Amino acid sequence: MIRFDQVSFTYPDAAAPTLVEVDFTVPEGELCLVVGETGSGKSTLLRAVNGLVPRFSGGLLTGVVSVGGRSTAQVPPRELADVVGMVGQDPAAGFVTDVVEDELAHVMENLGVAPDVMRRRVEDVLDLLGLHDLRSRPLSTLSGGQQQRVAIGAVLTAGPRVLVLDEPTSALDPAAAEEVLAAITRLVHDLGITVLMAEHRLERVVQYADSVVFVPGDGAPVVIGDPSGVLAGSTVVPPVIELGRLAGWSPLPLSVRDARRAAAGLRERLLPLRPPTTPVATDGGLVAEVCGLHATYGSVVALDGIDLEVHAGEVMALMGRNGAGKSTLLNHLVGLRAPQRGAVRVLGAEPHRQSAREVIRAAGLVPQDNGVLLYHDTVAAECVAADRDADLAPGTTRAVLDRLVPGVDQRAHPRDLSEGQRLALALAIVLGAEPALVLLDEPTRGLDYAAKQRLITMLRTLAAEGRAVVLATHDVEVVAAVAHRAVVLADGEVVADGDARDVVVHSPVFAPQIAKVLAPETWMNVDEVREALAALEERS
Repeated sequence: MIRFDQVSFTYPDAAAPTLVEVDFTVPEGELCLVVGETGSGKSTLLRAVNGLVPRFSGGLLTGVVSVGGRSTAQVPPRELADVVGMVGQDPAAGFVTDVVEDELAHVMENLGVAPDVMRRRVEDVLDLLGLHDLRSRPLSTLSGGQQQRVAIGAVLTAGPRVLVLDEPTSALDPAAAEEVLAAITRLVHDLGITVLMAEHRLERVVQYADSVVFVPGDGAPVVIGDPSGVLAGSTVVPPVIELGRLAGWSPLPLSVRDARRAAAGLRERLLPLRPPTTPVATDGGLVAEVCGLHATYGSVVALDGIDLEVHAGEVMALMGRNGAGKSTLLNHLVGLRAPQRGAVRVLGAEPHRQSAREVIRAAGLVPQDNGVLLYHDTVAAECVAADRDADLAPGTTRAVLDRLVPGVDQRAHPRDLSEGQRLALALAIVLGAEPALVLLDEPTRGLDYAAKQRLITMLRTLAAEGRAVVLATHDVEVVAAVAHRAVVLADGEVVADGDARDVVVHSPVFAPQIAKVLAPETWMNVDEVREALAALEERS
């Protein structure tokens, strides 16, 4: 169904090609997962499937990309819409209407689909993705995860034979991600639709994949094969595979179920030890406090009497379903919204009453749409402007960027960066000003495991320096690695607040993979298991 025949591609003015002699085939009715490090060329490969590369990106493409027997070099993207549907990393960027139901119908209107067929397909997609309650909602009022589901639904209504999905679960909470992946799996197995999907959170998706394409970057050849075979030698692996490598399991597990079946001996070995404790860091001074905070969007209640304190030296994970109020709370803490009722104070001041220069020294926010922080033509110009605006020493912002994602081309336009690189640039702009309160809204979206680890190291450093960090995230593996404290929101209220280990391990939704594999003991991540096994070796 999808065929790459000796495909190479070089962006305009690039010193080296992004893709080199890519050669693989994805049969009809197969779910193929594309993996690789941030900036390796995964998104470029996906955009080549419907001809966006090179028709809209520019650059030189050699070789042949064909879909359903049609060459993308000979057929423009608009004439492939009935064959290929694509959802990019930023779903909102593709919206062309204002209301959910209109967005679902838009592609079909352009294709000339009969009205009765349109109505039936819209209802089918509303059922498939659980969007019924949102059908009349303005798109601008949706959370990031809700927007992602609408974007996928808008593609599905056209009835394509191939779906190309770039990070489809990146903005979804764990439960919503499972719903979307279950729907995608049904499309593959029940309807024979071919899916090509790039995803960094492999712990969510790898068990559903029929094959994996590993894009190593740096001009190295692309590797394709069955998931366990390809990932066995990959640097990009989910926690269960990392645990399997540590324990010496063969074959390597792809799911929690596979890992639990192999882990009986490991659980027995770990019985003499107890998982480490991670006390909530409340010994630091009070950085921010929220008292009786209420917020609404029209008739929708976003926050309903929130009381919260944030202390220096703690990393607090803010968790909950899409639409639970996490982003709204962060916006109040940085002064983007004024309280309707209640109070918000950061370092004793009300942020919505302060000037922008005062706020960035007290609290810095990287929003889900990190592009709102980027407005220059090159990475270098962004870094220089950030240093100037925050009165920082020249080179400060660039140094932070290199700690997060080394080697980003300073001449590149921010919109030409991968999602992970663009996020890292936005993070660097905020962190360079060294605010006392660091607010991150889904900061790991688009980051590979190596980049996540660098971010985790940086967050630990910030906490050790006495900064307070509030991390709104659906990434339970990052919470397991770095959070001291977890706060769970539901329907605008705090339903859990305490030690991160206690909050997430006992939740079937928010528990990390290692906790599920090694339950009932409360091990959180592979590093804890590695250190425990090393301690056992020393004893013996």
